[in-house]
Amino acid sequence: MIDLFQENPTLSDNFQEIMETFDNPRPERDYEIEIQCPEFTSVCPKTGQPDFGTLTFTYVADQKCIELKSLKLYLQRYRNEGIFYERITNRILDDFVSVVQPRQCTLISRWTPRGGISSVITVRYPESSK
Repeated sequence: MIDLFQENPTLSDNFQEIMETFDNPRPERDYEIEIQCPEFTSVCPKTGQPDFGTLTFTYVADQKCIELKSLKLYLQRYRNEGIFYERITNRILDDFVSVVQPRQCTLISRWTPRGGISSVITVRYPESSK
């Protein structure tokens, strides 16, 4: 059972191990790859209610590209995890960057409204200097 008012302290650290890559067919060229994942789900750690969102990855590959089925299986592992939008978006980007090692990547998570309020979280790699 989810401990309300606290993120899941047992969140697995090895979700990224399921992600696979393949060789970039044109590593000498900068081109964008956009992946939309419209059926992402996790659980709100405060209410225990399911959260539904759309994840959009936009990345410029270096030597590797993400294999889509493995990305789908990786994302499905969050289905029962109690985690806030901000943490999950940052964690997914960190895992993606660790495995794929892209030249650059942006991850946008768009969450369906709850109580008339919706959230959009955007994270980037590399981080822009401010």
